[in-house]
Amino acid sequence: MTDAEDQRRRIKAIVASASGNLVEWYDFFVYASFSLYFAGQFFPAGDQTTQLLNAAAVFAAGFLVRPLGGYIFGYIADKHGRRNSMVISVVMMCVGSFLVSILPTYEQIGIWAAVLLTLCRMIQGVSVGGEYGAAATYMSEVALAGKRGFYSSLQYVTLIGGQLLATVVLLVLQNTMGEEALRAWGWRIPFAIGGLAGVVALYLRRSLHETTTAESRKRKEAGSVMALIKQHPKAVLMVMGFTAGGSLSFYTYSTYMQQYLVNTAGMGRETVSRVMLISLFIFMCAQPLFGMLSDKIGRRANMRIYGFLGMVLTVPLLTAIGGVTSAMSAVLLVTTALLMISFYTSISGIVKAEMFPAEVRAMGVGLPYAIANALAGGTASLVALKFKAMGHESWFYYYVSVMIGISFLVALIMPDARKKGYLQGQSEVN
Repeated sequence: MTDAEDQRRRIKAIVASASGNLVEWYDFFVYASFSLYFAGQFFPAGDQTTQLLNAAAVFAAGFLVRPLGGYIFGYIADKHGRRNSMVISVVMMCVGSFLVSILPTYEQIGIWAAVLLTLCRMIQGVSVGGEYGAAATYMSEVALAGKRGFYSSLQYVTLIGGQLLATVVLLVLQNTMGEEALRAWGWRIPFAIGGLAGVVALYLRRSLHETTTAESRKRKEAGSVMALIKQHPKAVLMVMGFTAGGSLSFYTYSTYMQQYLVNTAGMGRETVSRVMLISLFIFMCAQPLFGMLSDKIGRRANMRIYGFLGMVLTVPLLTAIGGVTSAMSAVLLVTTALLMISFYTSISGIVKAEMFPAEVRAMGVGLPYAIANALAGGTASLVALKFKAMGHESWFYYYVSVMIGISFLVALIMPDARKKGYLQGQSEVN
């Protein structure tokens, strides 16, 4: 195989895996994007903050089961191949999305509506819990040495792309339907779209090349949690430390931000949708640039810059965003925050994948990430709204700063992957 053919094969594999990733994350973010409309259908009692708090609790429930997904799909990916893991995960996600689109409301079946919504979110949570580790591992293994930061950044390009697509669907529906229709039944449309998109994602992922070898899959350590913990305890703790601050800051400035601008800054829903559309588009386009930067200065340097800026700027940024009076100011502030965390998001997968050997790589990336994400990232909206309900909303700003500080401390002690990383010189597509 010539170098040109090999590169085309790798790019095709990256695109196919990334396309499935986009569908998965679209399905997951649709919930947050449309919660302002369907919260009253499942939780009719109380004011808007109470309804959003209940919807956020269900959103958090989807994160609490992510460790189960990280374990199940980490085992499948390390023991039976990355491709098999990613195919199963995208099917689960889209089944969950389609089920949400046909759920009865509180008015029809009472409290069981909320119970069923929670179960659907848990199905999606298990799926995403496995998706992250398998996709991050696959993309890092397919990428060429010296360009792994750039190629791996495409994971967040499609992750953000999924959220961006959810925002576009929201804007289209807001401009073609009345608010009453959106609240009554229009919110079901994006979930149905996500379910149908799973057919395309399944087709793309079935064509993926496998990146693991039969030898690595047959090793007794392959997919073993005990082997992971015993042989790589420091790396496991470092992944959790990076995720604690990284995921919390990402979900704060992307997922929760839409609710924050409406509920705290007092902006209109349609205006907020446009603000997030612009900010997320810039954020998405910036990922490859920050990924390429990490290929030049090293992943460790990227993480240290992210940690320092996050600790220093989070409180003033969230304070300023909460008091914005114009859409332009909101775009500038939210975009600034998103570019700040791009030092982390662009290398989120590769910085973890480089810490583990092939036989436990998907488990090592996915399981500790899912645990920390469930505790910190998925609870972002819930914690923020709880502080707001208590009358101490600014406490959330300091909470985010402290968690980013944990990531900064980990970055200070992490080794340079360019010298000690497990992916050095490895780049196979079997």
